Amino acid sequence: MKAGMFLMPSHPPERDTFEAHQWDLDCIAYGDELGYTEAWIGEHFTAPWEPVQAPDLLIAQALMRTTRIKLGVGVHLLPFHHPVELATRAAYLDHMAQGRYMFGIGSGGLPTDMQIFGVDAQAGEHQARTRECLEIILKLWESPEPFEYKGEFWSVTVPDPAEWEFAALRNFRVPFQKPHPPIAMASSSLTASTLKLAGARGFLPMSFTFNRAGLVNHWAAVEEGARSAGRPQPSRSQWRIVRDVWIADTDAEAREGVLNGMLARAHREYLLPVYKFGPTPLIEGLKQDPETPNDAITPEYLADNVWLVGSPETVTRKLRDLYEMAGGFGILLMMVVDHWQQNEAWRKSMRLLAEEVLPALSDLTGD
Repeated sequence: MKAGMFLMPSHPPERDTFEAHQWDLDCIAYGDELGYTEAWIGEHFTAPWEPVQAPDLLIAQALMRTTRIKLGVGVHLLPFHHPVELATRAAYLDHMAQGRYMFGIGSGGLPTDMQIFGVDAQAGEHQARTRECLEIILKLWESPEPFEYKGEFWSVTVPDPAEWEFAALRNFRVPFQKPHPPIAMASSSLTASTLKLAGARGFLPMSFTFNRAGLVNHWAAVEEGARSAGRPQPSRSQWRIVRDVWIADTDAEAREGVLNGMLARAHREYLLPVYKFGPTPLIEGLKQDPETPNDAITPEYLADNVWLVGSPETVTRKLRDLYEMAGGFGILLMMVVDHWQQNEAWRKSMRLLAEEVLPALSDLTGD
């Protein structure tokens, strides 16, 4: 099993933007030093608790401070981007990263993001936009030759040099990695429709679900998508599962650290209210027993039942249990919130995961 990081990034609303950005960079650099294999940076537009609207800018700076770790957008919300603009920008960043860039995509989740961009999620417009945007991006990357695309949401005409007096103007910005950087799709819903597309296209699957039913559904969706497209059986070693992690010398110290720190505050003030909102609330994915009432899902419940909290020995056992519950996976993505007020304890937790927990799980490969 390998370990990476997922930064929403989450910062409390009062946090200074520049200082928060520097903390994220420090965290990624320390992960690189410890041997974490990858870091994903989220994108949102209307969430003060997730205040990064341009994750590629953070990645560009992180490339300058790291040497090994791969960096990905987790994820670009395709309904809110013009495909030509995003395709060329991502391809340029791929050249800067020289093989360390990954392209995560999704259809968006926050209703306020949908509203500010005028996307009708109730009618499924976000999903239709995602499919069309992805089709155009891949066509731009894989076929730089002239073409014309007339879609429902975007129309694209790639210039034909033959139509000009000189051939200096054309579509030329294709990715460094061929035919394109690794593409990942994330899902937090129990139905996991986006992971069916990931399976069908051979993309990297990423799961934000926290109980057995959700994990089983997610991998089943990946396999169903692969079968429907006639693709080979997907490898579980490519499956990323996201979890909050806090490791200390003892179980009691670890539990106190999360419940009196930013992880509990972020859930209490932001994440749990968001999870409980909407016609298909994501709160169901946190329940280990579907009969658990919503009001019982608290930071204390999460620390005891969902998060990987405890001593190195306890977290090793919990991770092995998670692996068995999921049926196997390859990469644990450790969720990162802004622990600047507990920075030394957070860095210790990162180090214990890399140096004590993962070596004890070397037999878990996902295959």
